[in-house]
Amino acid sequence: MAVLRKPPWLRIKVLYTDGMRETSRTIHSHGLHTVCEEARCPNIYECWGSKTATFLILGDICTRNCRFCSVAKGNPRGKVDTEEPIRVARAVKELGLRYVVVTSVDRDDLPDGGASVYAETIRSIRRLNPGTIIEVLIPDFSGSLEALKKVVDAKPNVLGHNIETVKRLTPVVRDRRAGYELSLKVLKAAKEIDPGIITKSGIMLGLGEEYEEVVDALRDLRRVDVDIVTIGQYLMPSPKHYPVIEYVSPDVFKKLEKEAYSLGFKYVASGPRVRSSYLAGEYFIEKILRGM
Repeated sequence: MAVLRKPPWLRIKVLYTDGMRETSRTIHSHGLHTVCEEARCPNIYECWGSKTATFLILGDICTRNCRFCSVAKGNPRGKVDTEEPIRVARAVKELGLRYVVVTSVDRDDLPDGGASVYAETIRSIRRLNPGTIIEVLIPDFSGSLEALKKVVDAKPNVLGHNIETVKRLTPVVRDRRAGYELSLKVLKAAKEIDPGIITKSGIMLGLGEEYEEVVDALRDLRRVDVDIVTIGQYLMPSPKHYPVIEYVSPDVFKKLEKEAYSLGFKYVASGPRVRSSYLAGEYFIEKILRGM
């Protein structure tokens, strides 16, 4: 298959700013990982430049092998850094973050999938940064409602879990242990545990999906009462990963944004450069100020 040429709207200017240097220095001084680096996110220069980062907890080795993801794969063998939650909290304080996103690798090697570490990270951030909005982007915890409850009971402001792609492509793109229906179950259960929690999910385009399949996925997310959705362009991290089938035009993203709002989502971020945690603070805080 021929490699597609990246269109102009996805070309990013690399700019090293004082903000980016400060973010990098703070993260690395606390011995922390970020999905910005591990997943080779193209928005790192912009986000770190504005002192926005998505912390990656539970190590940097994932037990799953999704074909779109560049995070290292393997078996962490049950190892957990018990000091990581407080180091994340200290980094948040040092950076003065009003909004923080915490995600993780999948940890199928742990009895609760790492849910207790998520909960402790939320509590640690809250103790040191009482005014900070906390978003967690969680794995599926293999469908364990007990594990999910640990995270929800720790009271993050936003709980995200990405379906990643449309139903038809899920078995091709995601790890065999993941599942389209399983992801919807997780999102639905989070609302059942705490009806007041804001839930969020994300979809990548350019994997070979059809427009109507994306709309169907949006309908499925609304059926489980998801509040926020992000829709962005898939970018192949390396030649070894799943290929980009199409670079979707900004017009299509705009059309899907209107479609999503018509379905009842409270907030939609749809565009070629959008990621599930891309400048999340600015997006969410703006909606709060407008009375979301």
